[in-house]
Amino acid sequence: MTNTPNLSSTENSSQQQADKRLIERLKACQKLTLEHAESRFGFFFRALDEHLMQKQQDAETNADERYFSDTLRSYRNHVSEFQRYFLGYLGEGFVKFKQGTLNTQGVVREDDQKLSLVEHHELEQSLASTSVATRVSGDNVELLWALNKRFSVLNGGAKIKDATNPISPIQYCESLRKALQATTVDVRGRLLAFNIFETAFLNDLEVPLVAVNEYLIQHGILPNLSVQSSSEDAGQSAAGDNASPQDWGDEENHSSQLEAAQEAVAEAISSAEHQAQLMRAIRDIQTRGAMNVSNSSEAKPTPVAEMRQGSSQAPPVAGSVAPGPITVFSNHQLVGALQSMQAQILDIRETVADQLSPLNTAQVTEKLSQQLEKEAKNGAVDPNDMHTIELVGMLFDYMLSDEHLPDNVKALLSYLHTPYLKIAFTDPGFFEQSEHPARLLLNNMAEAGVRWVSNDGSSQYDIYDKIKNTVSTILEEFDDDVRLLAELLLDFSSYTKKILRRQELMEKRAMEKVQGEEKLREVKVRVNDEVRSRTDGQELPSAVLLLLLQPWSDYMAFVLLRYGDDSDSWNKALSAVEEVIWSVKPKQSAEDRAKQLELQDPLLDQLEAGMENIGYDQGKSKKLIETLSSLQRSALMSKNMEVAPQPMRDKLETMAAEKAGQQAVVTEQLSDEEARLVESLKMIEFGTWFEFEGGRRLKVAWYNSKTLHYMLVDQMGKKVAMKSGVELARDMLNHRAKVIAGSTKPFFERALENIFHSLNQHSNDKTNSAVVGA
Repeated sequence: MTNTPNLSSTENSSQQQADKRLIERLKACQKLTLEHAESRFGFFFRALDEHLMQKQQDAETNADERYFSDTLRSYRNHVSEFQRYFLGYLGEGFVKFKQGTLNTQGVVREDDQKLSLVEHHELEQSLASTSVATRVSGDNVELLWALNKRFSVLNGGAKIKDATNPISPIQYCESLRKALQATTVDVRGRLLAFNIFETAFLNDLEVPLVAVNEYLIQHGILPNLSVQSSSEDAGQSAAGDNASPQDWGDEENHSSQLEAAQEAVAEAISSAEHQAQLMRAIRDIQTRGAMNVSNSSEAKPTPVAEMRQGSSQAPPVAGSVAPGPITVFSNHQLVGALQSMQAQILDIRETVADQLSPLNTAQVTEKLSQQLEKEAKNGAVDPNDMHTIELVGMLFDYMLSDEHLPDNVKALLSYLHTPYLKIAFTDPGFFEQSEHPARLLLNNMAEAGVRWVSNDGSSQYDIYDKIKNTVSTILEEFDDDVRLLAELLLDFSSYTKKILRRQELMEKRAMEKVQGEEKLREVKVRVNDEVRSRTDGQELPSAVLLLLLQPWSDYMAFVLLRYGDDSDSWNKALSAVEEVIWSVKPKQSAEDRAKQLELQDPLLDQLEAGMENIGYDQGKSKKLIETLSSLQRSALMSKNMEVAPQPMRDKLETMAAEKAGQQAVVTEQLSDEEARLVESLKMIEFGTWFEFEGGRRLKVAWYNSKTLHYMLVDQMGKKVAMKSGVELARDMLNHRAKVIAGSTKPFFERALENIFHSLNQHSNDKTNSAVVGA
């Protein structure tokens, strides 16, 4: 019996249960990791702060003193953002682990071109990251070994190493490296942070490693695992390969464990091996299907007339050939017929996207059978050649049904059916080699179509025309020399790499701008909250409210951005708010009046200097200062002040809130479905594509983990919108938006998986029908 992947009708249910358990385990491990990291980050930052202060004191030159002073201030100004990004990247590692995309190598490798200064700095940081991670891994080798084994079981048996373990030291170091990009600190200051990080953070890494190991043990993941040295382990397979079903936990039944493990192992092996396995399974199903139809140990040729009866989703019936001598077409004859068909394909260079109709498999098969009938009425196709025709047909059928691809790109690529069928006949390696240039070219064109072409007809960077010209060149020039495909692959890859660099640069600029805007908005909201917390419940004149809620709030935002909330400037600006409020209230005691006289002039000077610092209108500033001075004199004489009317106060407070960018509080309750979707969107990965009404495609380039606002960019990398999680969830529930391009697998691999599923299902259906009939 040939072993093929087990894809029974109960697969979906068991897979959903396995996925649910996996997500539950990963979320618990993620929580343990982030709780420890959050508590440890404060200790690390204090150590870094003290180290920089000491460096500043010990500086031998004025330049060094200024440098360490500026670096210290920059770290302090960005500490909350620094921590948020660090924890965010660390948590994202668990999402990537679930998706099978986590593979943190650490060191940036040099390409053929010379590295720029920025790239050299990146290399320095990557080397520092890798060095620290290596030392810490050596100190925790036994715990990491056990954890890798247990994560292997979670991963269905695929071997896990430090690069793919979401809690290994390299993940912490890489999260730190990325988080440091949120600061304005230069490479020298970042390397200092790595040194402190090793001693003040990672020296305590044993705590989360033990906690996660114990959690997995409690839930039945290799509870009896004994620690072995890495040398003893070198010759063994991944832990999951040898794990018994009981290792998965008592609550799981034996059958579902085996099914989940088999599928997980099949999905986790490398792309090339996976595709080779799929091809073996597909060939086996095709061979067995042909032999069963003919009731013989040897499949018979398929008459040309019967080629048109077969469906591209299942092998056509290999019936008997009509009486008389038959002609089994040679490979050369089949290629000749396809060459004639290729020459007859219309010129697509001048067609526009919405006028190009796709070629389906039935059209190609029909034309091929007609072409062959011209050569021999009583002709037939060899079973192996028929399998190739079916396989290429299913490949293009999948392409036409692939929701990742825009319709106009599907139409373009469908015209490659004939030349690709010719390639399959002339080059056996087409289906056997995952790195075949024809396969890579099709993968690249499909990926480019997803990235830069929308279903609304728009195309960025002229990529639609580039795909069309590439397809046209194949149709016009390809005969049987695959080197043409290799040349086109190099040209197309070079073109898209340049586009990617431009797009990434534009995205980076847009993201930096949005992050700056979000940071400014957070600062303004913080300032408004601080001022309102001191003015609410206080009866105050209109002039005082105007001063505190407008120019003085602007000055406080400036101070908070520049110096941080632990600076003397910020504390003095906050104290000024309280002093202004106190200074305008009637003074009843001699002590209060003495204090007022001492406070009054310095306070007015401070307010005037602050407004001048932010460039506030001098005339308005002078008027506010004079009014405040008058109110303070009245307070000294114990006179009651004129309180702002409520409508005026409401107007001033509303204007201040709007200026700060504060949104009205949403009081409506989310439905269970909305709440569930909003929660799942929190786990979405940067780079996820959405397709909105009309076919427009936008990508999540970044989101604010505090406000859950998502930055959406178009296919050029340009910011288009900021949407809340609730807005995105409702768009999806109301079918105004859907997630696309959710798979990181290349097009050809997805197609082979689809073909296997289709053939296997067809084979199972026939077997079940035969059993029922018997």
